[in-house]
Parts: sequence; C-alpha cells; structure tokens
Amino acid sequence: MVHPRTQEDDLPGKDVAKEFYAKYEPKEILGRGVSSTVRRCIHKETGREYAAKIIDISSDTEGAGPTSLYQATKREIEVLRKVAGHPYIIELHDVFESTTFIFLVLELCRQGELFDYLTTVVALSEKKTKSIMKQLFEALDYIHSQGIVHRDLKPENILLDDSLNVKITDFGFAIHIQPGELLTELCGTPGYLAPELLKSSMYESSTGYDKQVDIWACGVIMYTLLVGFPPFWHRKQMVMLRNIMEGKYEFCSPEWDDITEAPKDLISKLLVVDPAARIDAAGALEHSFFKAVVTQKRIFDARKTFQFGILCIRALVRIRRLRFTPEPLSLILARTDPYRIKTLRKVIDGCAFRVYCHWVKKGEVQNRAALFENHPKIELRQMYEETLVAA
Repeated sequence: MVHPRTQEDDLPGKDVAKEFYAKYEPKEILGRGVSSTVRRCIHKETGREYAAKIIDISSDTEGAGPTSLYQATKREIEVLRKVAGHPYIIELHDVFESTTFIFLVLELCRQGELFDYLTTVVALSEKKTKSIMKQLFEALDYIHSQGIVHRDLKPENILLDDSLNVKITDFGFAIHIQPGELLTELCGTPGYLAPELLKSSMYESSTGYDKQVDIWACGVIMYTLLVGFPPFWHRKQMVMLRNIMEGKYEFCSPEWDDITEAPKDLISKLLVVDPAARIDAAGALEHSFFKAVVTQKRIFDARKTFQFGILCIRALVRIRRLRFTPEPLSLILARTDPYRIKTLRKVIDGCAFRVYCHWVKKGEVQNRAALFENHPKIELRQMYEETLVAA
C-alpha cells in the first residue's frame, strides 16, 4: 500500500536540526525547489513569522567542490549578508547547518512571487509598473555597487510584501566580481538571458559579460509587466535565443497602443544588444519615466484662482457623466477583431487567465506568452469571411 506524501515527510528529523527546532516552529509549505523546501515558521520567543528555506545537501554529488550545492548555498549566504539592510532585498535572519541540511531563515513575504501576482492580474498599469521597477532598480543599483551580479532576475525571484513592495530573492547564481572582471559561465533562465551571456557560451572569441546582464533582465521584466507577455518568447527555443542575440522585439499592436512613450523609451534603452551602450541602474532611475512633473511656484491671484476653480468643477461634472456614458464601439471591429478594442481585450485576457492560470508554469514550455497568440486565428477568420464574400 502506497501512503500519500504529507508535509511532514519533508521535515528533517529533530536529531539533525536541534538548533533550528529550539528557536523555530515549522509550519506549512510555501514552495518547493529541486533540492529545497520553503516553509513558514514561527520564532518561539517573539512569535514573529519567517520563511525557512530548508536545503537538502545529502544528495550533493559534488561534495565540497566549487560547483557543489553546499558551496553554492554558502555563497548565497555570503551575498545575502553583504547586501543586508536594503528595503527591497530579502533579509536573512538566521542560518543553521547540519551534515545533511542547511536552514536559511528569511523575511516572510505574504504576497508571494511577482510571477503569481502577474498571472492573477494579467498586466499592470503604468503607475504600478513604475513603482515596482523603481524599487527594482534601486535594489539593483545597490547590489551592483557592492560588486555583485545577480544573474537570475525574473518575476519568480521577486517577492512582494503586504504593501506590494518588491524583495529581490534567490541569490543562488549571484557572484562577486572585481572592477573590470568579466564572467563566462552560462547560468540563468532562457527568456531573461542577455545577448552577451549567450555569446560567451557559444563563441570562444566572446569577451564575457558583467553586471549589465541584470539590466537586460530588467528590460524583459518591465516589458512583461506592462502587457503580460515577454518580448522574446517563441515556441521554438532556438528562435527565441536568436531573437535575443539580435535584440529582435517589437511593441506590437494592439497591446502597446495604449502605453505612453516614456516606458517604451526606457525599455528600448534597457534591451540594447551592446552592453556598453546599455543604460545602467543609476541611469535608469534618472529616466523621465520615473520623474514627477515639477511645477514652478506662481504668485497667488484670487480672481484667476476662482476662475480656475469654476473650470475644475465643470470638468469634474463632465468626467462624472462620462462614467455613465459607454464608449462607442464599432460593431464591425467587434466582430472581426475584438481583441483590438481595449475594453474587450481586458475581458478576453482576464477570462483566459482565469481559465488557464493553472496551466501557466515557470518554464519556457508553458509560458504565459502562449495565451496571447491569438493573431493566427483572427487572420483565419478574415480569410474565411473573404471567402464567403467571394462566394
């Protein structure tokens, strides 16, 4: 008889983690990885909640080698301690180590991953995107100032707290580099890999890559936040990788029709194939997309202020009436290409993600971009209608 797997099955025995169990009480599982499990845990003395990342190193075949899981975890701990204290980087509170397990007690982010949040809302407004990307660039600017490259930035590795503030996490691929040092190791997630990183693994003549690979990943993330799908995804991975190396993407219609020029301009500066010409984190924060409109102080004029107040009231009355005035829709367009109408597009996308949100996975096969591939069907319908007219 096969017994169902329970959450307790993943818990290490108290004999191998006495120090952890003495201070913390483990609770339900929050997530699983290839060699780790994340659980909510409670500090016994204070009652505060944390996230315990329990890493199983018993099956590590590399031993104490530089590529071993043990050494990778030790590097992650070192990096987390070096970048500690920043409001947009996950906080490491405690570390416990045994012969078979390593426990990382981390800050608990109740809202989960940005990936799951995006799957729920499909796409973000420019205002929300601005808030998230500003925090992301501030954290990245600090990380880079410490000589650290993350190398695996993606929505899955960005957590959200109760106030929807970002927390960069998962520094498993992060590495410390010296000024002018270049890296050649291939690591990261395919859809977020920078062109120079791909070239360094394919061509011996390639010089390597540096911290600018994180900036490229930010461009992919920002693009995805605004429209719900990534810029380079393709069903055939080789085509996707070639598009990345060539910087081949577009602000396609109709998804980008309602997006202003400022975010498009910033994305175009982030997704630059040449890393030397690519904007850095500090430069991105100076972009007009993040700048508030500053007005000059004017001398008070009672008459003009009163007239302006009257105009504002009239405008507010008209705006209020607009709420009850439906936007005119073209019946022909609604029949032939409903996805081009913003109101209908939101309904279609929302329904699709409610039905297929369980299908969207964190790999490249079941990518969220596949749910947006509706153009071929529209073209087939148009061909069908043209055939009917001709007949």
